[in-house]
Amino acid sequence: GGRMSAIGEFRFSHPSISLRWAGATHVGMRRTVNEDSVFASFPVFVVADGMGGHAAGDVASALAVEAFRSLKGRTLADVECVEAAVEHAFEQVSARAADEAIGGTTLSGSVLVDVSGVAHWLVLNIGDSRTYLYEQGSLEQVTIDHSVVQELVETGALRRADARRHPHRNVITRALGAGERQPADAWLRPAERGQRLLVCSDGLTGEVDDAEIAEILGDVASPAAAAALLLRRALDAGAPDNVSIVVVDVDAVAIADEDLFDTHVPDLDDTVPREARP
Repeated sequence: GGRMSAIGEFRFSHPSISLRWAGATHVGMRRTVNEDSVFASFPVFVVADGMGGHAAGDVASALAVEAFRSLKGRTLADVECVEAAVEHAFEQVSARAADEAIGGTTLSGSVLVDVSGVAHWLVLNIGDSRTYLYEQGSLEQVTIDHSVVQELVETGALRRADARRHPHRNVITRALGAGERQPADAWLRPAERGQRLLVCSDGLTGEVDDAEIAEILGDVASPAAAAALLLRRALDAGAPDNVSIVVVDVDAVAIADEDLFDTHVPDLDDTVPREARP
């Protein structure tokens, strides 16, 4: 019904990288308004989870992701433009909050940027939405939650296994919002063939643990099917919160001057020092 907004599977080939992606956002099982916003369009993949109830949070989250629309296009972004987009997101949410009672919002995701001619993921985060990288069979949460629970885990006061059931698990320590000015965290990772990126709101991670997320990302070939199954698992678990998911697959990456789909394998002369031969 109208409670689910699906983004079909998309594909884009750029001279240096070829991607497929898909996403979905759902109001969840108990809310009436979806305060999450998703923007997934080459080279930008971001999720924002608004707070404040009623229409307040959805305005904040929409403004946050909208700030990244200027990066959309047929080329990789550059780091300065992404930094400007983050700055713009802060300004837009703060300016609107000065006029009306809108809530704050998280922002997490990744933008493909050109670093010396090589495609890299620039992963961003503020709040407790998350960006993960799944590669070679293992799942890594790249972002670090800005949350009270994460601080308790880091100080050793709370076991990670108990974090998902902690009564204050929704209390975040950083957000985009009125009077907020803490910086977003950022990480730079080379984009590599076979990587799968997952960006999601805590509506997913509050219900589905990392082991199950990793299993689904490893088992389900298409980004659209993986996003749909992750969403299904969150809803089956009761998902009281809005759930947003973007899955991005790196199908091919050009190495320096080689063509994108060049499968040439170097012969032994290229790779083995002569003196190492028997």
